[in-house]
Formats: sequence, structure tokens, C-alpha cells
Amino acid sequence: MPTTIPAIEDAQTLAQAIVDTIHEPLIVLDGGLRVLAASRAFYEIFRVDSERTMGCLLYDLGDGQWNIPALRLLLETIIPEKTAMDGFEVDHDFPGVGRRTMLLNARKVIYETSADSTILLAFTDITARRAVERNLADLLEHTEELLRQKQVLLQEMQHRVANSLQIIASILLIKARAVTSEETRLHLKDAHQRVLSVAEVQAHLHASGDLDQIEVGPYLSKLCASLAASMIGDSYPIALDVEADHGWIGSDKAVSMGLIVTELVINAIKYAFPTTRADARIRVGFDSTDAGWLLTVSDNGVGGVETAVPLVHGGLGTAIVEALVKQLDARMQVQSAEGMAVSIRHPAA
Repeated sequence: MPTTIPAIEDAQTLAQAIVDTIHEPLIVLDGGLRVLAASRAFYEIFRVDSERTMGCLLYDLGDGQWNIPALRLLLETIIPEKTAMDGFEVDHDFPGVGRRTMLLNARKVIYETSADSTILLAFTDITARRAVERNLADLLEHTEELLRQKQVLLQEMQHRVANSLQIIASILLIKARAVTSEETRLHLKDAHQRVLSVAEVQAHLHASGDLDQIEVGPYLSKLCASLAASMIGDSYPIALDVEADHGWIGSDKAVSMGLIVTELVINAIKYAFPTTRADARIRVGFDSTDAGWLLTVSDNGVGGVETAVPLVHGGLGTAIVEALVKQLDARMQVQSAEGMAVSIRHPAA
């Protein structure tokens, strides 16, 4: 048989002890919203005394500090319909306590042996939590604004760099047309193409909006299209194809890769086809796997004699390619049999 409390007085004593044991503010209201009991935490936090609390209408406590529209909505509208409510937030300036944000949990208790009912109303002070959340929100907003400003500055820098590179390329081309020395003209045109390759990655970064990674396929396609437009004429046709997978590469490495492709393509255009051929073709390929990536530039031209020198035709272009391959921590292999094929392999980190 379950044990029972022998007297009403004992039940009230037990109920008050339970209420006082709770660390958060708690009050018990009758059906008319008058206070039947209140926890010790309620008295301490809201700075009220029991003589002016017990039996009083909730809205009259503390000179009306509990006459809060949101609280009235909870007790007079929501609780009669739902009998329970958790996490009802109230923000109010309590006299002598200050601005507080409270979560209210309410329960309507209905008795089997009586028509009367009581309401248990518990308070959780989340003022500090909301302050932290607001500070975090402000910090996040400030951080996002700083990132936005950084993005704007970087885009402006990219725009200025791109303009500067275009101006330099134009000056080099003008100088190439003005000089009388054919050798100097060729060197200036080569420099013009190198500047354009750097400008191309800048333009691609600006268009993609990604400052860290770019997709290799579209980048190489645009770069080679620019090279073909400026170096391959209709009277001397050479097909320049790009075959690349969906690999991505860091923007810093993309500049080096673009310069390598520029040098190798220029080398192939200048030396691989000394006579006009209908099937003249240069292929730029890029493949990426979990093991790393492979960049290839090949042609079906006359080829050359294999030598310890990486490229058959040495010079400034050769030195540039060697330096860039080393900068990428990659390895280069040259095959010169039927045409020329340069492979640059970079293992995964």
C-alpha cells in the first residue's frame, strides 16, 4: 500500500519544503491568481517579503511590478486553454532589480476531489545568456562586416592589378612593333605573353569570386584561348586543345601553372612546326586524383633530340619553367619522339 500524508497541515508543510528546495524562483497561485506559496529564491531575487506576498494578487506584488502584459497573456489566455507552457520569454524592468529576461514555465494543476485549481509558475533568469548571445551576434555582425570590407579591398586590388598588367602588356606590344631588331621584337612578344598569362589568372579569380581555389579546366581553357588568339594566325593554323578534369588548385599555384603552360605552348608554337601542317596540334591536359595532379603539354610536331636539358630549346623560357616547377614542388619529364611531350607531376600532400 502506498504511504499517504496523514494531515492537510503536513501536506502543506511538505509542499512548502519542496518549493523552498528549488533553486529557481517559483510561486504557486490559486485560481484567482493569488499567491499561495513562494520559494525562498523568489523572495531573494525579486527582493520582496512574505508578508506582502502571501495571499496577494500576483499583479499587485511589488507595487505592480508583475503587472506585465506578456505575463497576463500567459496566465489569462494561454494557460486556461493549454494548461501548460514552457519557455515563455518575458523581458521586463523590475524595480530594484533591473532589466531582466525571464523564461516562464507554467503548469495548471487540476484536482480530482475539488473544483479548485492552482498554477505553478517557475522563472529562469536568462539575462546573462541573452547578453552573451547579443554580444556574439554583434561580434558576428562586426566580423562579417570586416570580411565584407576585406573582400571589397581584395577585389579592388585585383581590379587594379589586372589593369596594371593590361597596361604593361599593351606597352610591351607597342614596343615590339616599334623596334627594328627581330630578336628584340620576339623577346618583347614573349614577355607580352607572360604578362597576359598572369593577367588571365587575375581575371579568372575576379570572375569566380574565389580567392583561394580556382577550377583548373576553365582557367586553362581561357588562358589557351588567349594564347591562340594572339599567337596563332589563320595563315599558320595550329589547333590548341585543352582537356582537363574538374580538379581545383590554389590560386597561388595557378599563377605558376599558367606561366608554365604559357612558356610550353609558346615553345611549341615557335619550334614544333617549322613548316605548315594541316594536322598541327598542341594539347594541354590536366588530371587530378587522390595521388596528386598531372599537367601535360604535348604536340605532334617535329620533336627533338633527348637531352639532359628539360626543354630542347633552352633559353629564358627554359629557365622560367624549371624555376616554376621547382616552386610547385613538382617533377618534370620530357619525351621527344613523335613530337614533344612535357609532363609535370605533383604528388598529393
